[in-house]
Amino acid sequence: MLLAGLVVAGQDGGGSQRQSAGAGIPANRTFRPVTDAMLEKPDEGDWINWRRTYDGTGYSPLNQINKNNVGQLQLVWSWGLQPGQSQPTPLVHDGIMFIPSPGGGVQAVDAVTGDSLWDFRAPTPKPGNGQVRNTPTRNIAIYGGNIYVATGDARLIALDARTGRTVWDEQVFDAKLGYTFTSGPLAVKGVLINGVTGCQQYKNDACFITGYDARTGKELWRTSTVARPGEKGGETWEDLPLMFRAGGDAWITGSYDPGTGLVYWGTAQAKPWAQFQRGTVGDALYTNSTLALDPLTGKMAWYFQHLPGETHDMDETFERVLVDINGRSAVYTMGKLGILWELDRKSGRFVAAHDLGYQTLVDVDPKTGRASYRKDVIPVNGKEFHFCPSTSGMKSLRAMAYHPETQAFYIPLNLTCERGTFGPVQRVEGGGGSGPVKRINLMHPESPDGLGEFLAMNANTGKIMWRHRTRTPPNTGALTTAGGLVFEGNWNRFFYAYDVATGKILYTSPRMPTSVQGFPITYAVNGKQYLAMPVGSGGGAWAGAIVSDLLPEARLGVATNSIFVFALPDKK
Repeated sequence: MLLAGLVVAGQDGGGSQRQSAGAGIPANRTFRPVTDAMLEKPDEGDWINWRRTYDGTGYSPLNQINKNNVGQLQLVWSWGLQPGQSQPTPLVHDGIMFIPSPGGGVQAVDAVTGDSLWDFRAPTPKPGNGQVRNTPTRNIAIYGGNIYVATGDARLIALDARTGRTVWDEQVFDAKLGYTFTSGPLAVKGVLINGVTGCQQYKNDACFITGYDARTGKELWRTSTVARPGEKGGETWEDLPLMFRAGGDAWITGSYDPGTGLVYWGTAQAKPWAQFQRGTVGDALYTNSTLALDPLTGKMAWYFQHLPGETHDMDETFERVLVDINGRSAVYTMGKLGILWELDRKSGRFVAAHDLGYQTLVDVDPKTGRASYRKDVIPVNGKEFHFCPSTSGMKSLRAMAYHPETQAFYIPLNLTCERGTFGPVQRVEGGGGSGPVKRINLMHPESPDGLGEFLAMNANTGKIMWRHRTRTPPNTGALTTAGGLVFEGNWNRFFYAYDVATGKILYTSPRMPTSVQGFPITYAVNGKQYLAMPVGSGGGAWAGAIVSDLLPEARLGVATNSIFVFALPDKK
């Protein structure tokens, strides 16, 4: 039924109507269902995966906007987003842009004009699951004729891409136990693969990566990210019962290689953070690892643990980038310590670790890749000590991008240190958490006047090609293009275009209303290339607390989440 342009989309489990406002994509407009072949090799003008392609490179083959003309970029249109912690990645297919909203909403707009087509609001959480509309929704998936969104209250929802109407809605985890989604699924051969977060609460369960039938939302498989008692790897948690094996959140979307037939996913640290808090001294598998899984069954083909027995909140859960280089099929990742890891993606064999040199916690064996802690850095109850980076990390969720011509990664960094004092955690059901830590934020001695760095690092050698230091930190993922450009947005409300080879800044945007935040994309419609830059705030303690603590002059506008779209001027 249609009420004043409002499409009624059904009922949620809490009894409140979920509705999608707007008339939808016009019936006479071509909008093709997205196939497996499209996802494996997207049209050059589309952006239909989180990092455009399954390999996670964040690279676009478009070159209409290039080193010679990027300075001519002009604003074409902008669109306001829903309030909350906004870190979105828009998707674009057949000239339609789909934008995730905080908590689990989606908006569809015309990618050329910015005209609104439909708006699906995050549904009311079911009774007892709390209000979670403020959480980030970093990315969504498109497959067939549907858009798939994972919500803050641990639901997975399929929407008709043309209308925004609900196709199905499944409560896949119990939000009362702390489970939540902050990133969206990866669609592979009819399976929606997603990792859950919110795994710090002590309960007789663990965190998972799961696979769902895209047609129905039915769960097909789940793979635990924490080794359970009596299972392989279970002994690495000593004799702790499952109740007290927490952590292993898989809160950033993984990558897929059609050649190996595997998906590659990162897991976060064990919780509570410090070894003495959780009662372990062993490796605590499968936390802080890269997991290679069969997307159809969830079976683990191999794992590699980057930080065995991690004890400072140093996640290694971020993007996995698949690159073929010098005859090697590699999977790369970088976590909070600022170490670029290279693994063989067929076998999981360690290849290399390139340390930026800013961290003070671990050494990595160059032959085995085994990380071990340096002297006197493992936290002791109540004892203050100094370490770098802070618990916010050098490299976090702001994704690096790869450029095939330079064979380099472009990496946003936040240079901080910390004086921290870790306290005890009571081991009771429903308790747990990250663990108390009294922290004093510090500037890094290598960068006493600024928090930010954006650099280019050769993937093969680890050599730094160029770097830029900034007073405030980068706050978006990186985006590379065949136009010889890399784009990055900063907390200071500007975004920049750099020459990928030299690092020269070729374009500085007009000042945005608040921090440039999220994951920029580029796309083309009818032969014209566009650049979409998300702007917003929230979604990471360091984005507010550390910057305002260490840089008292820095200020941000609030309630200004939006998308700004730029293009070159039309030729006269």
